[in-house]
Amino acid sequence: MRRVVIALATAGLLAAGIVTAPLAQAAPTGPSATPDFQPAPVTWGPCTTNNTLKARGAECGFVEVPLDYANPKGTKIQLAVSRLKHTTTDFQGVMLVNPGGPGGSGLIYSVLRDSATLNGAGKSYDWIGFDPRGVGSSKPALSCIPDYAGYNRPYYIPDNPKDEAAWLKKSASYSAACAVKGRDLLPHLTTADSAKDMDSIRKALGQEQINYYGFSYGTYLGSVYATLFPQNLRRAVFDGVVDPRGVWEQDNYDQDIAFERNIKIYFEWVAKYDSIYHLGTTEAAVEKQYYDQYQALRTTPAGGQIGSSEWNDIFLQAGYYVYGWEDIATAFSSWVNHKNADGLIALYGGPPFDDNGYAMYLGVQCVDATWSSYPQFRQKNVQVYKKAPFETWSNAWFNAPCTFWPAKAGTPVKIDGSKAPPILLVSETLDAATPYSGALEIRKQFPKSSLLEGVGGTTHAGTFGDSDCENAVVASYIATGALPKRVAGNGKSDAQCDPNPQPVPTAPATAASMAATGSGAAAQAVPGSGTKALTR
Repeated sequence: MRRVVIALATAGLLAAGIVTAPLAQAAPTGPSATPDFQPAPVTWGPCTTNNTLKARGAECGFVEVPLDYANPKGTKIQLAVSRLKHTTTDFQGVMLVNPGGPGGSGLIYSVLRDSATLNGAGKSYDWIGFDPRGVGSSKPALSCIPDYAGYNRPYYIPDNPKDEAAWLKKSASYSAACAVKGRDLLPHLTTADSAKDMDSIRKALGQEQINYYGFSYGTYLGSVYATLFPQNLRRAVFDGVVDPRGVWEQDNYDQDIAFERNIKIYFEWVAKYDSIYHLGTTEAAVEKQYYDQYQALRTTPAGGQIGSSEWNDIFLQAGYYVYGWEDIATAFSSWVNHKNADGLIALYGGPPFDDNGYAMYLGVQCVDATWSSYPQFRQKNVQVYKKAPFETWSNAWFNAPCTFWPAKAGTPVKIDGSKAPPILLVSETLDAATPYSGALEIRKQFPKSSLLEGVGGTTHAGTFGDSDCENAVVASYIATGALPKRVAGNGKSDAQCDPNPQPVPTAPATAASMAATGSGAAAQAVPGSGTKALTR
């Protein structure tokens, strides 16, 4: 039956004319494919398009780089950059920041200079936010189908031919739209391309070396940069560390398993506060409430907008971070006990939707490495779903366009940290988006690094959060370069901290307070410090 479903769906896509011919092969990604390119210095001016940067007095500009580094005299693209300059006399260089995704806009992250969690250490650096190629304010920026997220999408779990065919059609349509909108850009969106862009930013800033802070996917970008340009890196923090061995398909399967564990931890927390949320006194009871609603919303969306797929997306955030646990539980309780959908709608977000982050998530992950064909991809997800029903199929359809992607995949850079400087790695033990095994692997590959573990924590990329211990280690490293003493052997961390703590609610939040945050699940459809790391 599976073969019949796949054949019928594929036939329908061909008839609709939305299976496109492949674009050109991505260029080689090794160091030898990087001719010397010297960008022009940045022309700085006041930031005018982002109110936060404007209020902080940040400067903005662009760095012009080749679309294809193998042809440095060819077509150019522009990378948007922001800067908040150092305010101390002990200038320690520039600090580039990537928030993750891939596809996350990093332009605003120059404001980390003033974070209180750094205890003043950030003020000795020029903090450089930047939008990677294709992202945000960089030119061109890729958008394929802006309202692709939307409301009332098909049911995620392909237990019937109709829903599976609908998701296959959506996935192939999205790939086809990207082939049209990003035809020239798509073959040049590898992580290696972005690492070369970072080195072009270094040159445009007139610096011999950079410092770097990467969250989530940004840790993989940092690993690639440290492999290709180790001599140009001074210090780096990798927070929420990606496992390079699974780039990218296997990493997503590993993520599914980890989210299954974390959502149960969340449901257990909700049960602990049944006196507030009235959803059940055991993890199993709360979990049943979740899945009962998941099925009911297939036919009757909450507030006419939140169907089963949107419901799942909202709860996914609880597997990433402890910060939103109260808001999600309040919306959950309001819907189950009072049929009030306001909190759910506020958390999901609403139009205008923007698919730039999603387009660029796919743009990078689909060309960094080869993905399975859809029949193989489907079978792998069927197997993972047996162990991890919570996220598996939502994650599968998020990534499914890669099985149709029009730009051919290249070969991932072989990570080699043997020449890299001392780097601080940070991971909480139960991080679901980038499982802890990735931090252990990078620790092994970067022999001068040290790993700080938030013991037992479930928060992803959680520095600048509520763990004073984690933040103190980061601040010390940024100020002095001092790392926790590395212990002998592999498979263990070098220092341990209490993680970002689970919240202790005293009363439910209101739907109005959730709406005031301005960031629903749909708006956070890409990852790092506040977005999705590897999938949504």
